Amino acid sequence: MKRDQFELQLTEDIAGFINDPLGYVLYAFPWGEPGTDLEDMDGPDQWQCEQMEAIAAKFDEDPEASIQDATASGHGIGKSAETAWLILWAMSTRPHLNGIITANTASQLTTKTWRELAVWHKRAINKHWFNWTATKFHHVDHAETWFTAAVPNSEHNSEAFAGQHAKHVLIIYDEASGIPDIIWEVSEGAMTTAGAMWFVFGNPTRNEGRFRQCFSKFRHRWHTRQVDSRSAKMTDKRKIQQWLEDYGEDSDFFRVRVRGEFPRVSDTQFISGDSVTEAQDRDLLPAVFANYPKVMGVDVARFGSDQSVITLRQGPKVHWQMAFRELDTMELSSKVRDLYLKEGNVSAVCVDAPGVGAGVVDRLNQFKMPVVEVQPAGTSPAANDYINMRAWMYGQLKEWLKTGDLPAGDRELVDDLSAMNFGYDNKLRIQLESKKDMKSRGLASPDKGDSLAITFHPIDEVLIPAVETIINARKRAGGRRGNWKAYT
Repeated sequence: MKRDQFELQLTEDIAGFINDPLGYVLYAFPWGEPGTDLEDMDGPDQWQCEQMEAIAAKFDEDPEASIQDATASGHGIGKSAETAWLILWAMSTRPHLNGIITANTASQLTTKTWRELAVWHKRAINKHWFNWTATKFHHVDHAETWFTAAVPNSEHNSEAFAGQHAKHVLIIYDEASGIPDIIWEVSEGAMTTAGAMWFVFGNPTRNEGRFRQCFSKFRHRWHTRQVDSRSAKMTDKRKIQQWLEDYGEDSDFFRVRVRGEFPRVSDTQFISGDSVTEAQDRDLLPAVFANYPKVMGVDVARFGSDQSVITLRQGPKVHWQMAFRELDTMELSSKVRDLYLKEGNVSAVCVDAPGVGAGVVDRLNQFKMPVVEVQPAGTSPAANDYINMRAWMYGQLKEWLKTGDLPAGDRELVDDLSAMNFGYDNKLRIQLESKKDMKSRGLASPDKGDSLAITFHPIDEVLIPAVETIINARKRAGGRRGNWKAYT
């Protein structure tokens, strides 16, 4: 093929990957080709493929969408390679793109992140389109308007991260836990551009700051993932085993450096993240929960960033949780009713009643549904041990987690249940951190956690008939009568 024909075909091929970063990466580099430095590699790692596929799915859904994507991980998973691929893909498919990349330190930026871009630039099939310098990666013919710049972060130079004046915008943070909040705040201005992309990567070293908030307070704005180093192709498995032996699976060192999880909140954490993930790993057989009544829990959103959540629990099994945003009380009531009718045989629908929740209670009562009005500030059934109903319900949930079965893979639920602190009042009763205090720490409202906790509210008035049916069935089968409250 003549040079002009090759270049025309190359341009057409790469233009086809405008919303497909994985397609570009598989096309642009000589994976598995003998004589190249990639001859022993068959392509990106699984987590890298999943991230790039998620980007493609977002653009398939809305070509004008802005993307905010956060990855917390252990060491050595290939974050720098991923950032290089994203830059090369975006620069190759978006004319006159303006990009900016930074890291927690100038050393990290220049010796690792930016150097990795140089390595992959040399391997790219279209490398002749661009030049790489110590501070700028730019198109050979449009150096001033088509580029990605490497900019060390500094609170005194925050204006460098202000909105870019271009049709196509790219922002990348490496080791994002160490980047000052002011830089994040200024970068947000760039996200007003349609199709702008913001990717952040890092070890989850801090339980505060904007990187942590991507997974908590602002998680409704970010697509997030957490990557365990043990699942990555290129990590040093012997070193990881040494860390495991030296520090232990449950240590904060191992959680941050290997598991890609944020360190524990504090010694006052009420529910451990491990107890939640262990429940997510269980897969109970239907025979274990089949004779328990089904209970729905409805947490009603109060603020714009919060979400309404509906949970279905059947004894030790949580079948599902569904979250909704920007629904008024009538719309949410209709969702609850539809799910109630679809599910069938639901013994009780527990609704968080204060505030706007009262409207949902009233509407569901009009539907003649078995509604239980939950007042979290009400009196605890164990008044000597828990300060109010909310603390008591979470106490039941905490105990339930020892044998319960939660839907797998839900990071929001892990964060909701493990983020809450607790203490004691002057009568030594357990009291939980308020939602207001959690938000002041930069955490999201624990909507999924609350929806699940609500299912543990006492429901005698609607449940006794259902439990008596179960007890009679057990008696006919030769089982012991037991205490009916064990079924709640």
